[in-house]
Amino acid sequence: MRSLRLTLVHLYPDLMNVYGDRGNIITFRRRCAWRGIDLDVQPVSLGDRLTAETTDLIFFGGGQDREQAVISPDFVTEKGAAVREAVEDGAALLAVCGGYQLLGHTYTTVDGQELPGVGVFDVRSVPGSRRHIGNLVAEVELNGTTRTLVGFENHSGQTYLGPGCRPLGNVLQGGGNNGEDGTEGAVYRDAYGCYLHGSLLPKNPWFADHLIQRALFRRYGEEIPLAPLDDSLEDRAHAAVVNRARKLGNQRSGAW
Repeated sequence: MRSLRLTLVHLYPDLMNVYGDRGNIITFRRRCAWRGIDLDVQPVSLGDRLTAETTDLIFFGGGQDREQAVISPDFVTEKGAAVREAVEDGAALLAVCGGYQLLGHTYTTVDGQELPGVGVFDVRSVPGSRRHIGNLVAEVELNGTTRTLVGFENHSGQTYLGPGCRPLGNVLQGGGNNGEDGTEGAVYRDAYGCYLHGSLLPKNPWFADHLIQRALFRRYGEEIPLAPLDDSLEDRAHAAVVNRARKLGNQRSGAW
């Protein structure tokens, strides 16, 4: 059997981890281990160095405004260039909520402080008048296949996309990027940002596998098929969220 290994950089795990975002790391670990892929998870926080050449996969979770204000200077000055280089070189990236916002150009806090981002995504985020809370279902097309992503959104920030990236999906239930244009998340190369917390990947195992495959392509320069897994429990969790959302009918979100 061929020996495979990947390096995953977990950005600011001590500061940016709300609503179960760490569960996405557990999912990456387990799905790689079940297939015999050696996954090296490297926590990278304030003052740590990120090396683009050896990074195959990046995860950046969500946080509150105060944590975002703490890490923003370090992220922009110490890690931004390496993150952009890794993404341009084909590294896969998943960012949720606060991480997603700081990967854009700017994020403005509810107190009016404008925090610079690193500009991987052509997006800007501003405070909104409503908070979006509840299950979010989005229709996503990847690799020619249309599927649903489910997660739990809890954010007052509103994110608006520029022409340099495209939405991750169209909102079927929930608020999404801004509660206005029906979009959710952003995609640039193999980098994905979204507002889907709680935890995203355990309820969407196919998306976890997509990210692992893109990371393998980054490392080995070829498409490496993944051995199928029994996802019956994960699929039931996904279906439960979709069915729960359908019962809400045309209610667009739990905004308040």
